[in-house]
Amino acid sequence: MNTSTEHHHFTLEPFEARRFANLCGQFDEHLRLIEQRLAVEIRNRGNQFELVGDKRHTQNVENLLRRLYRETKSVELSPELVHLFLQESAMVELEAGKADAGVALRTKKGMIRPRGANQQRYVKAILDNDINFGIGPAGTGKTYLAVAAAVDALEREQVRRILLVRPAVEAGEKLGFLPGDLAQKIDPYLRPLYDALYEMLGFEHVARLIEKQVIEIAPLAYMRGRTLNNSFIILDESQNTTLEQMKMFLTRIGFGSTAVITGDITQVDLPRGTKSGLAHVIKVLKDVPGISFTHFQPKDVVRHPLVQRIVEAYERFEDEQATSRSNRHVPADNDPGARTDDHA
Repeated sequence: MNTSTEHHHFTLEPFEARRFANLCGQFDEHLRLIEQRLAVEIRNRGNQFELVGDKRHTQNVENLLRRLYRETKSVELSPELVHLFLQESAMVELEAGKADAGVALRTKKGMIRPRGANQQRYVKAILDNDINFGIGPAGTGKTYLAVAAAVDALEREQVRRILLVRPAVEAGEKLGFLPGDLAQKIDPYLRPLYDALYEMLGFEHVARLIEKQVIEIAPLAYMRGRTLNNSFIILDESQNTTLEQMKMFLTRIGFGSTAVITGDITQVDLPRGTKSGLAHVIKVLKDVPGISFTHFQPKDVVRHPLVQRIVEAYERFEDEQATSRSNRHVPADNDPGARTDDHA
């Protein structure tokens, strides 16, 4: 038997049948989800629990169950909500109690609280810096939290308007067949930003703000020549900017403005041979004061658990492919085909 395995006992108090049923879920589905994700066996008789598993995880599971039990006072738990709490429990910083639960963003529909230490750092960085980069895979909340921060700044009258910007690059589909001008063609590609705004402000309120141009949606090409003062600007899908476009966008930022640039450098849709402005700017501006970079990892994904596994599987495959290509192109010392500059 693994010497690190332990039998950990604790009791949840006070025992209330309704809350306890809420904690466990239908047919104990919440407990089974926790078991599956954290590799700890959960046994219970009433509110008395025994956890069987690695010592590193059993205390974390107890903390998670106690936290979920506190939530049952006012929240009806669901597998989706349990999954979000599981994402937090997976963070080393949260396990050590380092995550600050005090950061929250205010919208018309209520408060939005970042989940996990990396999201907390991201939101803090947006509040503290004028230019911020959120880089990582889909489902990590980087765009949603950027919109929440923009709405919060607008509600508190820190900015006068919100600009949502996206490069006009196709991801396998062609823009040309879509009706309307370039701004209208790009409109469907900004749907995730619209959906976040509708959730935070309501459909009718967003429509009024767009009509008054308090919220502006624009292709990146329309930013050239403008200076954006007292604005909150979100550049989404920034991995599809060229080097020149990224520099142009960053130099549009005026006084009283905050910019958030989000993207995933593994999802570049630029023509072959064109360098990504996002990949380039990470190297160029990494040490510039006043600019923050938050890098999200697959463990930060807050969507369906399979999304995290898919992202990790793609990363492993691409790493293996890169290693294989590297091995094929490095000549051995005794390779007669190897040349030096002296003999070229």
